[in-house]
Amino acid sequence: MHLTCLAVDDEPLALDIMRSYISKIPFLQLINTCSSALEAMSVLRRQPIDLLFLDIEMPELTGVQFLQSLYSKPAVIFTTAYPQYAVDGFSLDAVDYLLKPIPFDRFLKAVNKVYERSHQQQQALPLATAPTPTAPSSETEGFIFVKANYKTLRINLRDILFIEGLKDYVILHTISRKIISLLPMGKIMEKLPEQDFARVHRSYIVSLHHIDSIEKSRIKLREQEIPIGESFRESFMRWVESKNL
Repeated sequence: MHLTCLAVDDEPLALDIMRSYISKIPFLQLINTCSSALEAMSVLRRQPIDLLFLDIEMPELTGVQFLQSLYSKPAVIFTTAYPQYAVDGFSLDAVDYLLKPIPFDRFLKAVNKVYERSHQQQQALPLATAPTPTAPSSETEGFIFVKANYKTLRINLRDILFIEGLKDYVILHTISRKIISLLPMGKIMEKLPEQDFARVHRSYIVSLHHIDSIEKSRIKLREQEIPIGESFRESFMRWVESKNL
């Protein structure tokens, strides 16, 4: 599987770096590079792409404004020198957010995330079969309501992979999307059933049902690695021991 991509940045050196990085990844095919959002808009009218590397701070039209203007959005990795734009980026469901100067290993992790997501979506194409009914359980019945983007959204607990704290915000990473809400971590933890969720770090709450593996001080959850904080280690490891055979 190949992913076609477009890099947009008003800094020529940044575009040179992106060209070099992309050329090293076998599954990426660079379609074009653009120095402005308006130029990128013209390219996308001619040819749709799978992945957009998008700088945020650009003249005339910012990367965020450009992305908001698109009706059909590709996967997006934001690139910027300004970390304060992270919330804007994730609110638009960006796959990742790369802070300049971008190390190659961090770039590789981001594009692997896009590749894995695309591969999973292809594997999940619906078949002409009837759904198999499942018995209700505490995991499948539960849901919460969260305020985000001037709406109150219903989120099924079974769909939450993990929750990430970001200053005064939380980012709920679900199976299909990211949701940003102005909530403290402690408050949202109070609403989650303790048999299904655990706070493993001051910045992370994980769904116990979605954990793939645990290695030393990290939890592997799909393509994401979650650190285990020292003050949360003892209680979390007690839960792990209770599940050991």
